[in-house]
Amino acid sequence: MTFDLQYSDSQSNARSGIFTTAHGKIETPIFMPVGTEGSVKAVHTRELLQDIHAQIILGNTYHLYLRPGTEIIRKAGGLHKFNGFNRPMLTDSGGFQVFSLTNIRKLNEDGCEFRSHIDGSKHFFSPESVIDIERAIGADIMMAFDECPPGTSDYDYAKKSLQLTHSWLKRCFKHFNETQPEYGYEQSLFPIVQGCVYKDLREESAKFASEFDADGYAIGGLAVGEPTEEMYRMIEVVNAILPKEKPRYLMGVGTPVNILEAISLGVDMFDCVMPTRNGRNAMLFTSQGIMNMRNRKWQDDFSEIDVNGTCFVDHQYSKAYLHHLFKAKELLAMQIASIHNLAFYLELVRQARLHIRQGDFTFWKNQMVSILPNRL
Repeated sequence: MTFDLQYSDSQSNARSGIFTTAHGKIETPIFMPVGTEGSVKAVHTRELLQDIHAQIILGNTYHLYLRPGTEIIRKAGGLHKFNGFNRPMLTDSGGFQVFSLTNIRKLNEDGCEFRSHIDGSKHFFSPESVIDIERAIGADIMMAFDECPPGTSDYDYAKKSLQLTHSWLKRCFKHFNETQPEYGYEQSLFPIVQGCVYKDLREESAKFASEFDADGYAIGGLAVGEPTEEMYRMIEVVNAILPKEKPRYLMGVGTPVNILEAISLGVDMFDCVMPTRNGRNAMLFTSQGIMNMRNRKWQDDFSEIDVNGTCFVDHQYSKAYLHHLFKAKELLAMQIASIHNLAFYLELVRQARLHIRQGDFTFWKNQMVSILPNRL
């Protein structure tokens, strides 16, 4: 797998390139829709491919392991064949889900024992078993197993957690190198940089991860409770160390403004549930700002959802119609809103790529970050 870094912004650390995988090319910066259990909620695979133009989507190791289970996915020939998405995919490691199961999990050097959120059954993740699960899922890009500490962790806990993550990282790469892909194409394994909001720990983790000469690197443990400015500071610290010739993936972030600011700091890949989760709850992201589609003000507004037409390739719905669907609790409302938000995010990073190539990214970014948070 290769990463061709093609353009760099002269006024920031923003860059644009092409990451090549077995299932196709990914233009960066890129946003990855989240397909937690093998599907992007309320969105058909055809819509991902044709309307949203998703170049890559993300699947969740923890959720796919529990349901439908790795044996079903293996029998299907991997997740690509199971869900019909024939472009690149990425799987996280389940580390964040383990973090979120604080009251029903136990961590030790060997791995993590946890109980299923579905039926309470007991399970165990080790670095080795997670690699085996990700091999069975068959994503082009796999994440190493890590612990994601809370953003408010004290220094001692963050340091202890980082030591565990680094120990697991060595075991992940050892097992990755001792095993083979199951479906006849190569997979990449990304280390995850942790360290909470402590500069020395982030530097230590970035240096440690860089030693593995991976195809790319992830930055984890941010947007989990720490102030936004701290998140940007940690990204800057980490990206000053990570290899410039490899893609950098900021996990689980975030708002459109977060994404633009992180691009300016040198991040190449993003994912977040916000476009679909917020869309299902009637919040739309547009080129003019944020709209709550349940608000009465949209009741008789027959203009298009977004003046720039980023909702659909061939069809646009009016604000009044979408307001009606949400008030009537029609399922179509969640579908339209999810597709619109994802299309908007993908258009946003496409525009970022364009402006990096044109040489005016910083000027454009500064304009956008003053507009996008507006509540309409």
